[in-house]
Amino acid sequence: MAQRQGRGNRTVHTGRVESVERLTPHMIRVVLGGEGLAAFTTRGHTDSYVKLLFPPPAPGDPEPYDLDRVRAERPRQEWPVTRTYTVRAWDPRARRLTLDFVHHGDTGLAGPWAASARPGDRLRLLGPGGGYAPDPDADWHLLAGDESALPAIAATLEHLPAHARAHVFAEVAGPREEQDLAGGPHVRVTWLHRADRPVGAALVEAVRALDFPPGTVQAFVHGEAGFVRDLRRLLRVEHRLPKERLSVSGYWRLGRDEDGWQSSKAEWSRDVEAEEEAALTGA
Repeated sequence: MAQRQGRGNRTVHTGRVESVERLTPHMIRVVLGGEGLAAFTTRGHTDSYVKLLFPPPAPGDPEPYDLDRVRAERPRQEWPVTRTYTVRAWDPRARRLTLDFVHHGDTGLAGPWAASARPGDRLRLLGPGGGYAPDPDADWHLLAGDESALPAIAATLEHLPAHARAHVFAEVAGPREEQDLAGGPHVRVTWLHRADRPVGAALVEAVRALDFPPGTVQAFVHGEAGFVRDLRRLLRVEHRLPKERLSVSGYWRLGRDEDGWQSSKAEWSRDVEAEEEAALTGA
């Protein structure tokens, strides 16, 4: 069962693998269920995310699992490592949590775990967090991201009203990595194939070339930090979009694992905002 944590009222949930599906050569879908998700809930955000705890549960682990107590009483090398993943879908009635994992072989923690996961395996997680949902009053929506943003983009499209207008730019390695994305008659999805180009290069070009429709836009731009920075500057400085119309975040950064990226992300965000303010004010 989920266990309430003392500090920050964090809750550790334990999901049981119900199914594993290879969506594309490099995307694996894992569905978790079970009584350990009884206290799990989202607030309607389409970018809801969880912190997965590795290694998975093993014999000898303290139960109930109190993360703060583990960190207080055990040496650092025995602390669990967290990896952040977007919630692709949550069905509260069936108590099923769907997560999509990008898999690039044996490197990393979460991808290899998903590749070897079998029904009955367990996984602990914290959360969810989140802060974005499509604004029904927006005249149109801009959704742009790489593979790491696909779960949130797909969830957003499923929550858009039928009349909503949206331009979607999704960059993946190649045509075999494309997925079926839901969308109404006014949703235009553009798949961009990276091939040997740097991550995000094709994405930045495509968004820059877009003839922005009239009206109020709500933009969602997530993925590798380098192209996210470029697109944020494009939206904020060149198109003069206010911050409140943007959900922009670097999910990951080339050359760094999640621990290294999370430790530097706040400084990165400050630098990006300072650059934008200087450009906007002419300083």
